[in-house]
Amino acid sequence: DIDGKIYEGLPIKRDSKIKASVTIMNGCNNFCSYCIVPYVRGRERSRQPRDIIEEVKKIAKEGYKEITLLGQNVNSYLVSEDWKGKGLEYKGINSFATLLREINKIDGIERIRFVSPHPKDFTDDVIDAIANCEKVCKLVHLPLQSGSTNILKIMNRRYTKEQYLLLVEKIKKAIPDISLTTDIIVGFPGETEEDFQETLELVKEVGYSSAFTFIYSRRNNTPADMMLNQVSEEDKHHRFN
Repeated sequence: DIDGKIYEGLPIKRDSKIKASVTIMNGCNNFCSYCIVPYVRGRERSRQPRDIIEEVKKIAKEGYKEITLLGQNVNSYLVSEDWKGKGLEYKGINSFATLLREINKIDGIERIRFVSPHPKDFTDDVIDAIANCEKVCKLVHLPLQSGSTNILKIMNRRYTKEQYLLLVEKIKKAIPDISLTTDIIVGFPGETEEDFQETLELVKEVGYSSAFTFIYSRRNNTPADMMLNQVSEEDKHHRFN
């Protein structure tokens, strides 16, 4: 991905002979108030389905058994208008769910993972694809960041605590053996002890298999960096512990 364009066919160095990562999109449109990614990587750009499928088929022939689909927000994968209608053999692939179903058909690949989805874009068709595709691992990384609706709004996450819990309920109902992991930021600007307790309560309610927990760190020129109500280092570390 160079200068806002995606260049295909460049050599890829892989460390493992069994597991391989495949980028399906670049950039991000979300502009979470703590994150610098949209400013340095640009807006979302999805790769063409033909290029993704051919790459997966190639690495399957090379003996790879497990692939991880990568993107800043994989479930916002969307085929652009200028691609629709081209390559008739791939005309049905127009979303992340349809991409998962197509990759599930590829011989040689035994396990399919993906990171990271965004809760606001986790649609029913994606849940159905995970449930029905036998090669897609029944593990979903579902970043929370905070269990407080107030903090989520300041973070510009574009979902509430209640909406997140409804999504978790829907996923668990459709995929009873699912394992959920998450990301959590503690000490975000303006986070009160009450906000933090809401996060703890939500963690207990969901029952994650694991969580990547981070102390909020400032990123220059992001909206959160300019907020005046920064949490003290003492409170940040206390909550983290």
